[in-house]
Amino acid sequence: MSLHLQVIIASTRPGRIGSKIAHWFVEYAKKNSDFTVELVDLAEFKLPIYDEFDHPRNKNYKHQHTKTWSQSVEKADAYVFVAPEYNYSPTPALINAFNYVYQEWNYKPCSFVSYGGTSGGLRAAQAARLQATTLKMMPIPEGVSIPMVNTLISDDKFQTNDRIDHSAKAVLDELHRWAIALKSLR
Repeated sequence: MSLHLQVIIASTRPGRIGSKIAHWFVEYAKKNSDFTVELVDLAEFKLPIYDEFDHPRNKNYKHQHTKTWSQSVEKADAYVFVAPEYNYSPTPALINAFNYVYQEWNYKPCSFVSYGGTSGGLRAAQAARLQATTLKMMPIPEGVSIPMVNTLISDDKFQTNDRIDHSAKAVLDELHRWAIALKSLR
């Protein structure tokens, strides 16, 4: 069974390092999982603060940016959100992207590759997991936390290590199990 994983860059801030981490994770997932892997950059969608009239559960979208985002989210079987921590919280771009659609997220597993300072983005990932459950996603307990992320950027690339790779493998294995199990609910 071919399953599609989207690795979503959750920061849209200029100068972000999330794209470096996301590119590493995409390459790692291609070599270490049974998923078809796609990199998705929220910045490319240019979603304004939620501007649809109708509730997302009705899928009665009026704006092209919403329709494009809906099509992207719909095609995935699982998600990994590469997300920094902003003031102990998820990025506004990620929360906004969550809110744009509803059914497209339903019954799909997700995980987080969080990064930041000492906490490694764990507080933001935990808060985002709560919102993911309201969208009927299954946030798995496994995740990748990258503390002191700036120390792992060298020559404009993210430099992984054994601990991070081990966590990434656990995420991919568990996401795959859940993606298979939840497919029957969609």
